[in-house]
Amino acid sequence: MNLLFHLRVAVIGFIMGAADLVPGVSGGTIAFVSGIYDRLINGIKSFDFGSLRLLLRGRFRELFARIPVLFFCALGLGLLTAIFSLSRVLTGLMQTHPVQLWAFFFGLVLGSILLLMKETWRWRAADWTAFIVAAAVTYWLVGHDVVQTPPTPIFLFLAGAIAICAMILPGISGSYLLVIMGKYQQVLEAVNHRDFASLAIFVSGIAVGILTFVRVVSWLLRTWRHVTLVALTGIMAGALRTVWPWKEVVSTRLNSKGELVPLLQVNILPSNAGDIGLALLLALLGAGVVLLLSRLSPDHRDTPPKSA
Repeated sequence: MNLLFHLRVAVIGFIMGAADLVPGVSGGTIAFVSGIYDRLINGIKSFDFGSLRLLLRGRFRELFARIPVLFFCALGLGLLTAIFSLSRVLTGLMQTHPVQLWAFFFGLVLGSILLLMKETWRWRAADWTAFIVAAAVTYWLVGHDVVQTPPTPIFLFLAGAIAICAMILPGISGSYLLVIMGKYQQVLEAVNHRDFASLAIFVSGIAVGILTFVRVVSWLLRTWRHVTLVALTGIMAGALRTVWPWKEVVSTRLNSKGELVPLLQVNILPSNAGDIGLALLLALLGAGVVLLLSRLSPDHRDTPPKSA
């Protein structure tokens, strides 16, 4: 554990935070391709009743030995920095340069798929089945229409619990699930306006969701690691539907400032040759970022055991 390792983790956390702000991109994808996914899952699992007993008894040395505190501090610092510094920037880019922004993230997800396929290749018949089923289910899920849920604390809590389950899975975007549940704009405005009461409710839902769902992911990685990774590749492939650069707005809504913002969008084919060329360049840039992230992966001395 050295300073360079934690600086890498902070950078990865920053990119994870930026990814989670964009509906269609998963912070879990960033964690996976950067090589910290197993460490993240194992670290979250350490927040259990045993850790709570150590905390209540004041046995902090044993608690810090059980929980990777420095790892989470570095990751959290990067995440929070991205969320509070980039939320307005990404909101503006989504309004002014949507095709270019989506193209960059399309390349990022596509590069992640290719990297994960390389890691798990060769595939057997069961692997192809898992890939196709996962891709089809994800493609269907992210195509759902937006549902407007009441802006009450209980629905904000539930939105956090559901979204975080997606955020820790490579491929499924928690932000996009927030869009489907009609909570993305509410959460983003809470961040922009520093509405800490709403954010506390949302974060409480995140805490409950992640501490329960992470054990399911851990068991799958421990028991069926190869086929689980193949299925996660399929999830990312199906999620490409959400980051297709060319979209048409079919319905809008008024936000809290009285501005019209997209509510429901459908994918369309590009019509401008100039847009296609720039989009391809940005997609290649996104794929290049994935390769760079893979080089940020901790070396073999820092990598935890594969069992989760």
